[in-house]
This record gives sequence, structure tokens and C-alpha cells, in this order.
Amino acid sequence: MRKFLILLLISISGLITAQKQAPIDTAQMITPYRVNASGISEKPYVILISADGFRYDYIKKYAAHNLHHLAENGVWAKKGMYPSYPSITFPNHYSIATGMYPARHGIVDNVFYDPQRDDMYRLGSGSVIDGSWYRGLPIWGLTEQQGLLSACLFWVGSESNAGGYMPTYWYKYHEKFNDDDRIRIVRNWLTMPDSIRPHLITLYFPEVDKMGHKYGPEAKETEASVHYIDKAIQKLVNELEPLNLPINYIFVSDHGMIGVPKSDYIPMPDIDTEKYMVVNTRTIARITAFDRKDILPLYQKLVDVKPKDYKVYLAENFPQKLHYSTREDTSRRIGDIILVPAGSKLLVSADRPNPPIGNHGFDHRKVPEMKAAFIAWGPAFKAGKKLCPFENVDIYPMIAQILSLQIHQPIDGNMKRLKKALR
Repeated sequence: MRKFLILLLISISGLITAQKQAPIDTAQMITPYRVNASGISEKPYVILISADGFRYDYIKKYAAHNLHHLAENGVWAKKGMYPSYPSITFPNHYSIATGMYPARHGIVDNVFYDPQRDDMYRLGSGSVIDGSWYRGLPIWGLTEQQGLLSACLFWVGSESNAGGYMPTYWYKYHEKFNDDDRIRIVRNWLTMPDSIRPHLITLYFPEVDKMGHKYGPEAKETEASVHYIDKAIQKLVNELEPLNLPINYIFVSDHGMIGVPKSDYIPMPDIDTEKYMVVNTRTIARITAFDRKDILPLYQKLVDVKPKDYKVYLAENFPQKLHYSTREDTSRRIGDIILVPAGSKLLVSADRPNPPIGNHGFDHRKVPEMKAAFIAWGPAFKAGKKLCPFENVDIYPMIAQILSLQIHQPIDGNMKRLKKALR
């Protein structure tokens, strides 16, 4: 018996090692038997580019000369674009993709618990590619629905059939491609025959967020990552210019970044995990009761402590301006009780005591460093136009208008706020 257990452990260990060493799948995926509808060859193209964690002021702060030139000669939200709350990667990428606030489209954080499914959504798991977690119709789904092909070189939800549609061309997420690889792929898509050429392309860069987290927004490493993106975007424009296609570029980020010193760490209160599911992402903590009768007793207990460094909310009473309450979320994914640290402080748990230097997730109204970048250029956009800050959910209807797509499903974005950006 002991020998069998040893062999079993060796077998399991070997399997784990093999999984760790398994090659990353970098191959393009294609949804077969799709072609563009007839008569659309003259329609414009949109390339939606995200530089994760690229704070709204990085263009000037770190002298990103190429992006600055494109911004000055295109459309620029110089004072930033408002991320949806919470200002976290997955919720905001999917808000940009759907024109919906996170509590409505269902991706309320990078990690969250759904009591109806009794399951967790989390990065790196099968939930990311399971379309049943996602609500709304992503912009690539809207294009496919109305006869235009789409291609996603990474975007939250693009590996799933969210909204009932996969992109025609897409990749499983990985970080093996450099900027030249990504540019080559986009160029290849745009040199395909008219009938199978995508009119919507999404493109994602993780570098600035990674450096901002690891070293903080003031670090030379973060500055270098900004310059890397700056050069990559210019290379992309230079590579595509000879194609003489009506390409419209939209450069955005999902959120900003701020450095948080240890003096701003707040101990996360102890919660009975036998009664409650606790998901603490440090800039917000969500608590879901396994039995609803336990909601109010815990809420009262937390309020009675009279915490100075964080606020305690029932999810149904969360501030309406943040669009993150039971008014928008009927699945309880946002939890029953929500803890929000003051300013840019962090709720730190004993099991995760060492947050990164750079952080995001805060309310942009209280922490303006959360504001995201937005610039756009191309034949659909005015030249030299400065925009007041607007919400990222407005990008969806703007893209739809550029591509002459009809929106029939309910969204939160409003085209009126970006109408002045278009010719």
C-alpha cells in the first residue's frame, strides 16, 4: 500500500511538472466559415488598443513623443478618461468592450464569487473562457452579428462565446509576443482579401501595468515601459500606413496607478469564513453570506467598531454614482457587504501581507491617479480636438457609429458625450 502511495505521489508530481513545462499555445484560433457581408469593402476599420495601467498623464509625464504627436493631431482626453468602478483590469476591459458598468455586465473584479453558481471567477482558470459568466454583447460580437469580421489579439472575454459570438480571429492569452509579433499579426489581418479581412481589431499591451505594480508609477522601469509602448504604437502606424486603408485608431487604458506606502496599509477585519465568502482585492473587499440571515448581524458588528480607515456598506446602499450596487447586480456577485478603504489606502489580510508598490482599484473621484488614457486618430476623428473627461462605457457606441452598427441591446454608454470627437 505504501509503495502504491509513493508511486501515486510520484505520478502526480510528474503530472504537475509536465503541466508547468507544457508549451504555451501561441497559435491563432479561427472561427470557421465566416466572411464579411457583401458590399462592406468600403467600410472603415477600427483598431482598439489597450495599454494596461497607462495612467492618463503618462504621455506628458514621461515624454511619450509619438503618442503626444498623435494626441495633439487627433482627439485627446488630456485630463483623462473615467474608468468604471472598481478601477480594476478585468471589469474595465469588459466595460469598454460592452458599454456596460461592471455590476451589469457581471465581471465585477478580477476575482469574485457568484453565490447562484456557488463558484469563483478568477484569472488563470476555466471561468475566463466560459461565456456563461459574461453578460452583454461585446463589440466584436456586435460586428459579427451585423456582418463584419473581427479579430482579437487579446481582450477580456474574447476567448469565450460571450454574448453568443466568438471573434473570427483570436488568440489564447499569453505574454510571449513582443511588439514586433503583435504588429506583424495585425498587418497580416489587414492584408487579407476583402472578404475575410477583419474590420474591428483589438490589441492589448500588459507592460506598463506590470512595471507600475512592481516598481510604482514613479519608477524608471515604469517610464521605460511607457517609452516601449510609445515606440510600438508608432511602429504599428508606420507599418499600416502603406496599406492605404481607412484605419481608425483608439488608444486607451483600463485604469491608472498610484504608489501606496506601508503607512497606508489597513488590517482587514477578521471574518468567519464558515459563514461568509470573503474576497479582498485590497482596494475593495466583498463579503457574501452563505445564509442571508447572517448579513445584518455582521454588518452591524463591522459598523459598531466605527472604523476610521474604511467604510462599511450594505451592497444595496452602495453610492449610486458608482453603479456598483444591487440596483445593477441581481446575482450578488458584488457581495452583500462591501468594505472600501479611505482614499488610496489598502485593506491588507494576514494571508496576503505584501501588496505591490503600485495599486489601482480606487474611485477616480477620490484618487485622480486612477484616470485612464484616451487618444484617437484616423479619418473618422477630428484633428486637434481636446475632450473633457468622459466614462469609458461611451467608447462602445462610438465604435458602433464609426462602423455603422446598430445597437439594440441596453447599454450604459452614451454616444452624445463623444459625438464631438467625430467628423
